[in-house]
Amino acid sequence: MTKPTLYGADYSVYVRIARMALEEKGIGYELVPIDIFAAEGIPAWYLEHHPFGRIPAFEHDGFRLFETGAIAHYVDETFEGPMLQPTDARGRARMGQIIGMLDAYGYRAMVWDVAVERLEKAEPDENVIACGLRQAETVLKVLTSLKADGPWLLGDQLTLADLHAAPIIAYFVKVAEGRELLARFADIQDWYGRVTERKSFARTEKTA
Repeated sequence: MTKPTLYGADYSVYVRIARMALEEKGIGYELVPIDIFAAEGIPAWYLEHHPFGRIPAFEHDGFRLFETGAIAHYVDETFEGPMLQPTDARGRARMGQIIGMLDAYGYRAMVWDVAVERLEKAEPDENVIACGLRQAETVLKVLTSLKADGPWLLGDQLTLADLHAAPIIAYFVKVAEGRELLARFADIQDWYGRVTERKSFARTEKTA
């Protein structure tokens, strides 16, 4: 099989999720840079890969996908390497629940309302940050309640849930408020420390 191609930017949380899945499977891939915030806009050709102009998009042997969850599932089920999904129905359901919760309630609050607002705005809106932190606290409480015994979110097996959560929390802890809040949830902080030691985490970290 040919080497897959991933389209996106190294600053993107969702591109990093897909990249971590590829890294965990030990799959070589090509990352084609797409900056959706570029002044000149999104290249017209890219809309053939993602009609909504978002990132990431993916291609393998002529098969195209967009949406991070679809990409990550395809990578896990197509390529050899450690399985990143539980084999039992309840485990898969719990994995899906955690990923869905992070998408619906965690990403916006942790990344945009707290980290981006604090880091990128000349005059951050403190009300937006405060609301984001309240939502993030609820997310971390629920994540703590859902975490199974063991090193990873679902227990002894590293899964797509871990790979989904890690880049979101990595962005959140770029700011002091994020680090301080995470420190109040020892189980999740310990889990995050283990994730940061994975080669997949280090190899996908934005360096500049």
